[in-house]
Formats: sequence, structure tokens, C-alpha cells
Amino acid sequence: MAPAKSDITHPPCSLQLKAIALGVACAAGIHPLQVAAQDETAVIEELVVWGRSLQLLGSADSASQGVVGYADFSTRPLARVGELVEVVPGMIATQHSGPGKANQYFLRGFNLDHGSDFSTFFEGMPVNFRTHAHAQGYMDLNFIIPEIIERVDFKKGPYFANTGDFSLAGTSSMKTYDTLERGFVEVTVGSGDEIRVVVANSFSTEQGSLLYALEHQQTNGMFGLDQDVRKYNGLLKYTGEIGGIPSQLTLTAYDSEWISTNQVPQRAVASGQIDRFGFIDPDLGGQSHRYSLSGRFELGEWDLTAYASAYYMSLINNPTYVLNDPINGDEFEQEDERLLFGGSLLRKGAFDFLGLQAASLVGAEVRYDDVQELNLFNTRSRVRYDSVREDDAQELSLSAYAESEFMVSEKLRLTTGLRVDYIRFDVEALRPQNSGSDNDALLQPKFGLAYRLADSLEFYANYGHGFHSNDVRAAVNRIDPITGEDTEAQDILVEGRGGEIGFRYDNLRGFNVTLTAFELATDSELVFVGDAGTTEPSDPTRRSGVELNAFYSINDRLVIDFSAARASGHFRGLPDGENSITDAHENVAAAGLSYVGTQGITASLRVRYFGDAALTEDESVMKEDSTLVNAGVSYAFGAWEMGIDALNLFDAEDDDIAYFFESRLPGELEAVEDIHFHPSNPRIIRAMLRYSF
Repeated sequence: MAPAKSDITHPPCSLQLKAIALGVACAAGIHPLQVAAQDETAVIEELVVWGRSLQLLGSADSASQGVVGYADFSTRPLARVGELVEVVPGMIATQHSGPGKANQYFLRGFNLDHGSDFSTFFEGMPVNFRTHAHAQGYMDLNFIIPEIIERVDFKKGPYFANTGDFSLAGTSSMKTYDTLERGFVEVTVGSGDEIRVVVANSFSTEQGSLLYALEHQQTNGMFGLDQDVRKYNGLLKYTGEIGGIPSQLTLTAYDSEWISTNQVPQRAVASGQIDRFGFIDPDLGGQSHRYSLSGRFELGEWDLTAYASAYYMSLINNPTYVLNDPINGDEFEQEDERLLFGGSLLRKGAFDFLGLQAASLVGAEVRYDDVQELNLFNTRSRVRYDSVREDDAQELSLSAYAESEFMVSEKLRLTTGLRVDYIRFDVEALRPQNSGSDNDALLQPKFGLAYRLADSLEFYANYGHGFHSNDVRAAVNRIDPITGEDTEAQDILVEGRGGEIGFRYDNLRGFNVTLTAFELATDSELVFVGDAGTTEPSDPTRRSGVELNAFYSINDRLVIDFSAARASGHFRGLPDGENSITDAHENVAAAGLSYVGTQGITASLRVRYFGDAALTEDESVMKEDSTLVNAGVSYAFGAWEMGIDALNLFDAEDDDIAYFFESRLPGELEAVEDIHFHPSNPRIIRAMLRYSF
């Protein structure tokens, strides 16, 4: 699913940044790699966006924040749209089930499940869902079309006043293009009966411009059970004036259905019952849709963002097979249907404080989740026969924050911030004992220092408090709906505290490097519970680690990027040897080589290393490490471009994900503790043809 590589001509950039490296003005990028784009009469030089070469010295507030432009991921083959988050250095996206659900994410030693401590915003609209039927913080990126993403801004850690729920480990913000200089039609065919079609274009109106993009994908995948994916995406974006107010409106529509091959027990493969790509339950899968409207408006000194979204998901799952019910099996359906409304106000300004120049940032946010269906059904062959939960929940949050940056001297900047979040909720449950309402609030201080030692070198120190919210049902549950046993109420707002030090070096000639050491402690976090196929709060944790990121423009046509991270974490308050955080991968690394030639040739080679991980608290069971290599090449001639991608180039037999828990297969007399894994896709070949108009 790689975006087209060399033929796309980028629109005028609306990238509003504090500094533009090397004096390159807002064009289609930041760092210039010259690419020849030929037409019938002339050779036109254009600039390619390499966001990672943006010179952030003097403007960044930490060593671990950055900007990624379209060219940073336009050359990389993408196995799935969720891998867009892998442009954030040190982040990994995997999958343990079918292609229609949210990915599994990892960053800074966190198993983020489907988004529990990493947030994403799309055109100002939050992607993560609260109190979701499948997973708290559920972050499904399948409604995004990669070819129209102009840039991704990212921050790590709880040091920023304008980042809130699910942002302890980090956050990203995705912005689409406003206009395209040329429209295009792109067709991709590949292994597993994959067909993908993308059409996009933009045109001018009296008051502004209108951009549209359409995507359809269908594939059977590379597993023994056909995935039968049918995905449809659409986007319509208006940029211009409404009633004299500079505005942007973005409408998206997404609809998908699929069949899943979930993680499988190792013993079933070892015995020959199934192969690595086999399945136990053929009924798994789901369907989902998301329709949204978001807007941005410039109201004098204030920026207003507003959004509304309608969402639905039905997911059939069965991680334990016949462990709990040998007669009917353990298959179940999770159903979620909701409306999401919200918005924010933001104002940036400048002032003097005791003779010091200062910049201010103040904002407020409101969000309302109206979860109309929050259901869990026991199913047999996808047919419901018993209700475990048929709940609904309403969750309102209000937030306010203020941040000031002081120029203490020509070299030293001090940032202080304060954020407060308030949540109120109401739950109406199938079992009246589990109904109720409550509220909570949390105050979070933020601090940062930046010292410019030289024109090419800046040091940073940061500290802050942040949080993630828990499923609000956990705050009012009195009886476990599965076992009938009494349960203990959980906190709704779970606090975390983090700090980091680091530096950023940029020689202003195409080479930059950042090094960061961090620590993060949480009061609890959400961990996967295999026998329930869900998550629950854990004991308090502490993590520390180091990250290295580098980008080098070797010449006008060749760039290399590299990132590596090591994190060590443990549960606090537990004995040594019994306190490892399960499925928390300590070591990750990635490197890429991108070539953009003068004769229409574009090529990319990427390597991703995903370290081993403990699957039990005593580290007696481990998941092995994995290394995947992807490659792609394309050739542009006139209005045409053709390309080929190879995903998992060397056909490595690695695993995307692994868990250790009890399950019972049909025919087994008792439960067995075992590793349950989901293999990485075997080698996939894709061919692409694009026509620009």
C-alpha cells in the first residue's frame, strides 16, 4: 500500500513552522532533493519534502519532537495504513488479527495495545475512542488515505500542555493536503488477490479550493483463510473562506468488512494440526464504518476546531477456543456504536514579562462521546445466543491549558505549562448493579528548558504529568458480568509522570541527529488479558530508556535515516524476577535508504528490527526478535509512473505479535498454557501503475 513515489507534484505548502531550514520557503517540502519531472516541452525542477531535515533548532521544545513530510513516507512501502505511525522514530505497528481492526502499537517500551497511551489526531479530530467495546483508546487508522497526508507532527512524553488523554508515551497529528497541482489515478495489484485503486484531484472555486480522494481496496491476504477484505474510503476537503472567515472543512467516509485469522497456539502448529498461517475458528472477522466532519476556522487571534463523527464496529473474536464453554465454544462479538462531538479553541500570543520576551499558548477543549451500543454477546458461528453486556455510556470531558515560553537569554528558553482535565460520565448497564455516574479531574504541570549551545547544537530538559482515561464502566462495575463475582471500582483518570534530557545537532547541510534519555512512571496501565481477550489495569510501572535518531542527505538524490531505541521497564512494588512488563519490547531499530533520481527513478530500502520481549513476569517465556526488510522501486515517464514493491523481501518467518495464556482446543481434555502468535506476512509483491492529469 505504498503511496506513489516520484510523479506526484506537491501543492503549495501550508506548513506553518517557526523555522525553515536553509532558507527553503514553503514549497512542497523542506529539504531540497532535486527531481526531474518531464513533460512534452521542458524539464522542471521541483523540491521534495524531507520533513526530517527541517531545522528545528531554536523552535523545538524537546529532543523527541519532530515533523515528517510526505516524501519521508512516499517512498516507503506500506504493508497497511497503520504503519504511517512508524514515521515516528522508535514506533512499531503490528497486527494480531484481521486487517480491518486497529493495529497493535509499541513505543518507548510500551505495549500500547490499540492506542492506550499514544494519541493521533486527523485534521484536529481525535482518532482514539474512549470506553470502546474492544479496547480503551482504540485507534483505528483505516479511514486514512496515505497519498493525501501532507505531514505528520509528533511529540513524545507528557511535557506539552496541549496534549491530553492517551498521550503519555506520545502523540501525532496528521494533516492532509489543501490542493494537488495534479490529480492522479493509481492502481495497485499484488499477492493475495489484492487490488487497490486511489483517485484524487483538486480544483479551484470562487471562494477557495476543493480536494477529493477516493480509495477502494480488496484482498484475500496471505493466510489459509481468505480475508475477503472490502474497504471503501472517501475524503472531500474545502479550503477557503466561509462568510469572510478563513476556513477548512473536511468530510471523510469509511466502510469496511473483513474475515480474520487471529493469533494461534504454538502447539497446534507444532503438532501439524495447522500451519503457521492456519486458523482455528473460521468465523472471526468484523465490519466497521466511520463518517466524520471536521472544520478549522480563523477567528481573529483565535483558532477554532470542531468535529462530529458517527462510528460503528462489530468484531467477532475467540482467543481461547473452548476453554470456558466446551459445548458452544468461547466465540464472542463486541459491538460499538457511537456519536462523537467536540472542538477546541486556541490562541497564540506574545508578551513581555519582567523585561523578558515571551510567547503564550492558551486553549480549551470539549469532547462528548455518546456510546449508544457497548455490547458483548456470546456467539456460535457468528450468531448471537447470549448477552453478556448491553450497555451504553455518555462521557463528557472539558480541558483547559496555558503555556508560556520565556527567552531568559539569547541562548536559554524556559517553558512552563499547566493543564486541567475534567471528565463526567454516566453508564446504563444491562445489569442494573453496574450502572452509575461519576466525575473526576486532574491537574498536570509541565516544564521545559532549551539551551542553544551553538548554532548547530541545542540541549533540552523536560518534565511533566499526563494521563490516560480508563473505560468508565470500570468505575461503576459492582459485579463481573462474566463470572458474577464482586469487582473493585477503578480510577477513571490514571496519572503518569515523565522526564527526559537530550540534544539536537544539525550541521545545516543535510545532517541532523537527536539523542534522548527518558523516564516515565505510571500509576497503572492497560495490559492484555489473554483468557478474556480484553485489557485491564495493571500495577504501577516505571520505564527508562534512550533513543537515537539521525537523518543524512548524502547528496541531492540520496538520503538515509536511522533510529534506535532501548527501554527497560518493570512493575513497581513487585519482587525482582516477578516484575517484568509482559510484551514490552525493549529494543527497536529502523533504517531506510531513499533514492530520487534525475531520470524518473525512485527507490527505497527499509529495515525494521523488533527486539524480543518477555511474555511472563518472570521472563521464563520469551517472544523472539524479528527483522523485516521492505524494498520498492518506480519509474516515472511523462504523466505515467510504474513501480513494484516487495514487502518482507527475504520472506522471514517472524511473528507480528505473541502472547502467553491459557486456551483449550477442540478435542483437548484440559486447558493448556501456551504461546499464541500471529505471524508476519510472508513475502508480498505489489505492482503499481499511476496516471497523473
